[in-house]
Amino acid sequence: MGTTEHHGAADVTAEPLLPSSAVEAEPAPPRRNMFASVCATLASMTTILMGYNLALMSGAELFMRDDLGLTDEQVEVLSGSMNMFMLASILAAGWAADAIGRRGTVVLANAFLMAGALAMSLGGSFASLMAARFVTSVGVGFAVVVAPVYAAEIAPASSRGLLSSLVDFFITAGILLSYVSNYALAGLPLRLGWRAMFALGVPPPLLLAAGVLAMPESPRWLAMRGRDDDARAVLVRTSDAPAEAHDRLEEIRRAVAAQVGGAGVWGELFVRPSPMVRRILANVLVLYSFQQASGIDAIVLYTPLVFKKAGISSTSAVLAATVAVGLVKTLSIFVATFLSDRLGRRPLLLASAAGIAVTLTSLGIALCFGAGAGAGETTPAVAAACVASVLAFVTAFSIGLGPLAPTYCAEILPLQLRAQGMSLGIAANRVTCSIISMTFISLANSITMAGCFFLYASTAVAAAVFVYVRLPETKGRSLEDIGVLFAK
Repeated sequence: MGTTEHHGAADVTAEPLLPSSAVEAEPAPPRRNMFASVCATLASMTTILMGYNLALMSGAELFMRDDLGLTDEQVEVLSGSMNMFMLASILAAGWAADAIGRRGTVVLANAFLMAGALAMSLGGSFASLMAARFVTSVGVGFAVVVAPVYAAEIAPASSRGLLSSLVDFFITAGILLSYVSNYALAGLPLRLGWRAMFALGVPPPLLLAAGVLAMPESPRWLAMRGRDDDARAVLVRTSDAPAEAHDRLEEIRRAVAAQVGGAGVWGELFVRPSPMVRRILANVLVLYSFQQASGIDAIVLYTPLVFKKAGISSTSAVLAATVAVGLVKTLSIFVATFLSDRLGRRPLLLASAAGIAVTLTSLGIALCFGAGAGAGETTPAVAAACVASVLAFVTAFSIGLGPLAPTYCAEILPLQLRAQGMSLGIAANRVTCSIISMTFISLANSITMAGCFFLYASTAVAAAVFVYVRLPETKGRSLEDIGVLFAK
């Protein structure tokens, strides 16, 4: 009797609290690879200098006009010329990335960025500043193409969206730093202040180049060179699990084999493209164009002019409000950075395009009320409405269309076409940006500043329709699965 009771108690205490099948059904998810995150971050940080050099003109031009006697037309050309100049390096970036590697191209980009910043700080005429702007644009073109390619190729699928979107985060951080520089150095003597703003862009490329040299080369580029053992070693270090490293290497090998046996990259893009490649390339070009047609560079480059039009007369107050714009834009990037791998790319792109349309319309309406008040009679309420609309606009842009356009395009392009395909997409992006940035002042003089923003709002509506109709979700999908989506 006692023996029976003893065994019964043992059976009760040995019984597990949860069924064994339930425990075994939930294995711990693999930890995200931090080494891949560090590598992608270092490469993407080069684009800080793109944002810094591009947006620095927004405040610096207020002082350059007086120091060098620049006209409205010269300011327009100087502000927007970098986007046109970088076309050559953007189109050459794919070739350079394949010839000397992704890492070597990023180092080369930093060399041009350092030289361009130094030349801008020493410029004494419109012609010399244009030459310096050209040198800077070469580095920017290389960086903006190769950084997202490297991030997409080094990142495991679990964090590909987050790491690829770092490029836009760092561009935005550079924009914020340029606004802070404008505000902090505005009190220096006229001839010295704007030169010091550009000179601050000289040291960072040296530090970034040193960091990039410590990174591994892209596994995709190593496999292209027949260095499969090196590619495997990099993939083991940058994947969440050994099995994933094996799968990624096999996927890269198939892509490289297809490239070697095919008609070449440019032939596959233009001479004999498959229906899938045609659809993907069309979507890349259109999405990248819509990103800039939203008018973001009109805000980035001409925010002080917009705020002055809204009735803020103090230069110090204008530059302080511009810093607020840069801060909000930078913080908003975190929404896309941390949600793109949870919610997906498509919902954020749709929300972003719709938000841009609404906020630009509200900015245009606020400026119409300001114009109706007459010169010198703009109310504080109108100025506040304009500032609030600009802040809402950069928030809407930064949660989707800004960071996720390059992420989405890098994901849908086949591996063997990625570098050249991204070059073409970014070239379309920069052409659109050039048109916006080099015509804004003249267009505002013709159809009013409010009319400009109504026009940009209409393109945002078209962008929302395009995303809804043409772009499928890519979150968590392999490159082969993405190819199937566009092959249908």
